[in-house]
Amino acid sequence: MMKFCGIIRVYRLLKTPVYKEYFSGTNTKLTGDPPLFVSGSYDAPMSEIPAAPSTSTNRRKIITKPVLAWASWDWGSAAINAVMTTFVFTVYLTSDLFGNKDANSVVLGNGLAIAGVAIALLAPVTGLRSDAGGRRRFWLGVNTVIVALLTAACFFVFPEPRFLVLGVTLIALASVFSEFAAVNYNAMLPQISTPSTIGKVSGFGWGMGYLGGILALAIVLFTLVTPIFDWAGASDANSLNLRLVAVFSAVWFMGFGLPVLFAVPEIPGDPGGPRFTILQSYKELWRRVVALAHADRHTVYFLFASAVFRDGLAAVFTFGGIIAAGTFGFPLQQVIIFAIVGNVVAAAGAMVGGMLDDRIGPKRVIVISLVGLLVAGLGVFFSPEASGFWIFGLLLCLFVGPAQASSRAFLARLAPAGQEGELFGLYATTGRAVSFLAPALFAASIALATPHVAEAQRYGILGILVVLLLGLLLLIPVRGPRTST
Repeated sequence: MMKFCGIIRVYRLLKTPVYKEYFSGTNTKLTGDPPLFVSGSYDAPMSEIPAAPSTSTNRRKIITKPVLAWASWDWGSAAINAVMTTFVFTVYLTSDLFGNKDANSVVLGNGLAIAGVAIALLAPVTGLRSDAGGRRRFWLGVNTVIVALLTAACFFVFPEPRFLVLGVTLIALASVFSEFAAVNYNAMLPQISTPSTIGKVSGFGWGMGYLGGILALAIVLFTLVTPIFDWAGASDANSLNLRLVAVFSAVWFMGFGLPVLFAVPEIPGDPGGPRFTILQSYKELWRRVVALAHADRHTVYFLFASAVFRDGLAAVFTFGGIIAAGTFGFPLQQVIIFAIVGNVVAAAGAMVGGMLDDRIGPKRVIVISLVGLLVAGLGVFFSPEASGFWIFGLLLCLFVGPAQASSRAFLARLAPAGQEGELFGLYATTGRAVSFLAPALFAASIALATPHVAEAQRYGILGILVVLLLGLLLLIPVRGPRTST
């Protein structure tokens, strides 16, 4: 009886006008797999739509020119994420070159918090407007250029206390426009993949990002931080070598961010569609969120669950270097070396996770990864020596990649055609809405442990693990999209 009902359901689906046009060939705009959603509804995720017949060659060809160009942007953005905001330039800003370290950290934290609020308020609106106007690629390009210019301007942040606010402002603005760019970049994922390859393509993009970070960190380490040959730019006079890190990162990002603007076509706009002002955009966004909650509440559940565990994933890298240096005694050079090796492991994990994503589904990949992160995190906490951090820290990196890649693929499988930017804008917003959680629990765990133990920083690991566990518990009841094979 169930099989008979299933046959009836597929028959009715194939009789819809959009599918009749697709299989008859009269709709020339539909290529590859069938549309992600029928009639733009939220109740028919792309993974539940039967895939169109394709040749074996097309099934095998996952890494196409558009995919390579798209992943190149991830490769380039790694210089901003790994070099500027995580391991090098923010360490420079919070050093005693700018005054008291603790005070510098407070200024940086406040600046990034303000940036987070701006992203939370504006990211979904930027996605909505780019979708409606058919200018997704255009705004990706504009925001990429702005990030590159802001990053390059960090060269003028000289090692004096009066330049601290300038440096923090530039980093905060770069993070805002980088997130705006990422909204449109992530929304391109369904354009360059099919329901049966979306996990692999997402994993490939994350893997390319990690590999880009590896090479960028290696270049910075061996040419600027601890140069293996003498040249004028390696001088530490007036911190020239660290200021040149900003110029290098800007050129790296811009150079590798350009191909996607030429290889991935612009989405078609709707000439007769509505044009929203900023205020109207918020009203329309709220209307669609309410409609989304009524039509497919599991998508809303996933947005909140992923916001929590993604905050924990970000904290693994954000505080990983701090724990390596403060708890296990790593010097800066060794921290960067660990970051390079960790990115190699994370890239491998992301690519393997992407392949598993298309086989067993993104939710299972995320659950397995979060469990692995909890086990590895406990290993780091109980490790008495640096060797334990190397072992369990690299295990953390192994599971971070698949969780990040499959989280993006999960949402892309649910995104209605033509509304990807809007949904990924909400993805960015919900992530920022709880971005205080892991840092707050990290700090609170250390503060609670300080009166009782000598090495209190180690207990910050437990705060991060609490966030990952909470995200896992919130994810378990969420219905995952089915994969297409």
